[in-house]
Amino acid sequence: MSMSVPVVKTVRHARERVAAWKSEGEDIAFVPTMGNLHAGHLALVRAANASGARTVVSIFINPMQFGENEDFGTYPRTLADDIASLDDYRVDMLFTPGAAEIYPLGASTSAFVDLPGLSQILEGESRPGFFRGVATVVCKLFNIVQPDLAYFGEKDYQQLLVIQRMVADLCMPVRVHSVATVREVDGLAMSSRNAYLDAAQRERAAGLQRCLRHVVDAIRGGMNAEFAVVHASQELEQLGFIPDYVVVRRRQDLAVPGADDVALIVLAAARLGPARLIDNIPFDLELV
Repeated sequence: MSMSVPVVKTVRHARERVAAWKSEGEDIAFVPTMGNLHAGHLALVRAANASGARTVVSIFINPMQFGENEDFGTYPRTLADDIASLDDYRVDMLFTPGAAEIYPLGASTSAFVDLPGLSQILEGESRPGFFRGVATVVCKLFNIVQPDLAYFGEKDYQQLLVIQRMVADLCMPVRVHSVATVREVDGLAMSSRNAYLDAAQRERAAGLQRCLRHVVDAIRGGMNAEFAVVHASQELEQLGFIPDYVVVRRRQDLAVPGADDVALIVLAAARLGPARLIDNIPFDLELV
């Protein structure tokens, strides 16, 4: 393991380090992850570094956000590689707790954070309990790390809104920053789950983003959004995807857009072989 990235495994040690920085008047920029770091994660670390604050990264595969038949057991665990990839950045602390540190009384009976409404639609409908798990673990991590700034990727757009809403609702003194989706050369959004794809599936996977682009172009060309997403779902099926949803929503809160809404986003989730992929494209309509 690298010696240049200080690794802390316990809540007590993390708090001690944070307290020392706070006592010196330093701010803390935080990047929570589940590891298997790729260029998307590293863009978050770069943004945290650019803030000038102490940079803290966490790696914790959170059991509470995985459903019964999901991939908790097979989710990639690549800690040594992750530490090596952080060597090129200024990481003042890498927090890698075990489950007993985060859920001392067990995850299944833990207190939890639940956001009504926003947590039940789209990803929340496809993955019941997912956002409860996300909000709970991020709340716990915020309590431990006490960040002034926290960085999340826009690929997981609904997750970003859930975190922003939790911070506002619970009066947390954290400024949440978003970082644009990082993509492969062919347009596929970077994700740890892309590793589940075989070569043929990986070639088809870039079709997800293309389908979303077609939705944006069709709507800007005057097509009704409902027709545009039906066409996109059919296009995905022809490519071998099994779509969970393709929708156009209002960007600020993922509500169904009204006639006057111009800040929109198209979001999709679809299964391709063993992988469930998500993506989105924010876009603005011209006022006529």
